[in-house]
Amino acid sequence: MPFLPLTDGPSGAGRTAEAQALADVLPLWEQLAATTGQADPFCCAPAWQLTFRDTVTPGKKLFFHTEPGGLAVFTEVLAEGQRVFLAPPENGWLFGCPLLGPAAGDALAASLAAFDAAYPHAVPHLIISGIRPRGPLAAMLLHRFGEAYAFFRHGSSVQCAASLAGGLDGYLSRRSANHRAKLKKAARKAEAAGVSFTREHPATPGEAEALYARMQAVEARSWKGLAQCGMGEAPAREFYALLVQRLAQEGKLRAIMAQRDGRDIGFIFGGLCGGGICGATYRGQQFSYAAEEQKLSLGNLLQLETLKWLCEEGAFRYDMGPVTGPRMEYKRHWTEENHEIQTWLMVKKP
Repeated sequence: MPFLPLTDGPSGAGRTAEAQALADVLPLWEQLAATTGQADPFCCAPAWQLTFRDTVTPGKKLFFHTEPGGLAVFTEVLAEGQRVFLAPPENGWLFGCPLLGPAAGDALAASLAAFDAAYPHAVPHLIISGIRPRGPLAAMLLHRFGEAYAFFRHGSSVQCAASLAGGLDGYLSRRSANHRAKLKKAARKAEAAGVSFTREHPATPGEAEALYARMQAVEARSWKGLAQCGMGEAPAREFYALLVQRLAQEGKLRAIMAQRDGRDIGFIFGGLCGGGICGATYRGQQFSYAAEEQKLSLGNLLQLETLKWLCEEGAFRYDMGPVTGPRMEYKRHWTEENHEIQTWLMVKKP
């Protein structure tokens, strides 16, 4: 597919054709995100990337180019004087990669030529995230483009994950004895207190909206909601609202609510990437619980209930996102894989 800039301009035949071209790319985009050894497959996929663009940076140009087995996708985040910054559509957390597949180099080369034509009086600065520093993409970028372009490290993080090989029993066998004992004790305590867990399957936009409203009601009573630092605040509120809608529509939402005495007291949700013969990766998004129920260990139990569900479905990996920082240390009890990712700035040499 030729290089195509997609804009949020007036409707019409051209706009319809552009939107259809993007829709045609989505299956390849999803497939490459799921099957090319990404550190965070879900965050490379269109649901995550386009949700950020639609809610956090609406109206920005989107550029994409496909080759057989390759994709490059960027959005314009800043055009100022002689500099234009082009970044992945999700350019806040920078978890995903805008270059996917064995032919990503060909897709990038075509995109660079198109950028030169689109910005004849400016030098595009490309932000490329989700790079595994010792992976094939990093090697390809330096080998193929290092003569004409300079690369600067722009940031890094560590993503954590766990294998679901062997189902729930296999997963638990790879946790510490202390962690397993705590989970059993918490489960008995919650059951005695009358806590129940329900798997949610919203099938319509209205049902997804109602489920998200229930989550937000719990969030408002959580420590994050009380401190006004959770997903009840903009732009996270709008971002996750649309993400829940997208995942529900695609059948990839996995959400669980915790109740006690007929009242919601906790939730957890995330999404799947991939599936079929290759299996699916699950990426956790948010979980929360009412502050007054803190003694029930709902965070741990919601994670456990999610793992039960995923293992029943045959998912093969449980991704929990970044593990950097003291607030993320709890994830180490649940995971055993760490994947470093870097963000590079790519600039044409004088």
